[in-house]
Amino acid sequence: MKTDRDSNIELMLLNITGNDRPGVTVELSEILARYDATILDIGQADIHHTLALGILIKTDSRVSGDLMKDLLFKAYELDVNIRFSPVSADEYQQWVGLQGKDRWIITLLGRRLTAAAIADVSRVVAEMGLNIDGIKRLTGRMPLHGENPLSKSCVQISVRGNLDDQTEMQKRFMEIANLREVDISLQEDTMYRRARRLVCFDMDSTLIGTEVIDELADRAGVGAEVRAITESAMRGEIDFCESFTRRVALLKGLDESVMRDIAENLPITEGVDRMMTALKRTGYKTAILSGGFTYFGNYLKQRFGFDYVYANELEIKDGKLTGRHLGDIVDGRRKAELLRLLAQVENVNIKQTIAVGDGANDLPMLATAGLGIAFHAKPKVKATADQSLSTIGLDGILYFIGFKDSLIS
Repeated sequence: MKTDRDSNIELMLLNITGNDRPGVTVELSEILARYDATILDIGQADIHHTLALGILIKTDSRVSGDLMKDLLFKAYELDVNIRFSPVSADEYQQWVGLQGKDRWIITLLGRRLTAAAIADVSRVVAEMGLNIDGIKRLTGRMPLHGENPLSKSCVQISVRGNLDDQTEMQKRFMEIANLREVDISLQEDTMYRRARRLVCFDMDSTLIGTEVIDELADRAGVGAEVRAITESAMRGEIDFCESFTRRVALLKGLDESVMRDIAENLPITEGVDRMMTALKRTGYKTAILSGGFTYFGNYLKQRFGFDYVYANELEIKDGKLTGRHLGDIVDGRRKAELLRLLAQVENVNIKQTIAVGDGANDLPMLATAGLGIAFHAKPKVKATADQSLSTIGLDGILYFIGFKDSLIS
């Protein structure tokens, strides 16, 4: 049964557009305050100095006419447009009911983003029964001329709804990613996505643009033999431990000084410095979990400030490699174990962890982490991992966890 109080309630959506300038929001909200209006929802965006402000209010119908008149006069003074749309109680309750729906974050990034890529993604969202709540740009503004080969463009799309088939949606996104030369990430928007604390990286072909064992093999004159074994292992065709032992044996007799020379000339992957600066500044713990060698992992630790390094130790006697290793081999299974161990040491939930790698031996680690990212990965790895990053450098993972250029540049 409606009371007199209920009958005087009026719901109204205000849409304000025009040239943005300081003070628009405060002057309009002061008028709302004068009429004791309640703000039920508010959202604002600014694109190229153009304001788009939406305010959903509850007010007393007995004063709504005066309220709208004052708002119109103020909008004229501010040189903005204002449109009033009545909202029924049923429409409002339907909107409130959406609070029980799941929320998802879609991250779309690449060297450049085309209208076709955004259209394709939006079409999939609609066909899967989800609704777009908001879109925001995470990267800086793109220059009009002179395309930078290292440029990057990223938008984050927030969607809401009950997703019946996440696997199918990710499959369709992968098809779009391949067609449009972009990366597309789909993550459920949970408290864990907003609170990642530990990031673990593979080293070879992830943090650095080479397989160190291949570099060592070239210096030892067995490059072709070792590289063939490496490729077979990365494709998952042979057991990693077996391939590792065979490759290390071929390095017997190599002088230790070669390792120092290779370390000082490692090809660092695009974006590593920027990524590590942002992660350290915001308190993330970082680790290298590598099937490569501790010598090179420690070099990267010292250079970029990683917190942990776990890799394989080469045996050296009289200044030369013996062709043997010391201790257990860090293979795929061991990487996943180390990830879980570090999460316990740092007292973080496993869902708060991120793992990044490129090879088949990284798959157990990627599957264990809360967010597993296949970086410029082999086709088998890319198809298996939940997320992939193939179009830009390692700093692309910052966008996957919601960083904006304006906060990290």
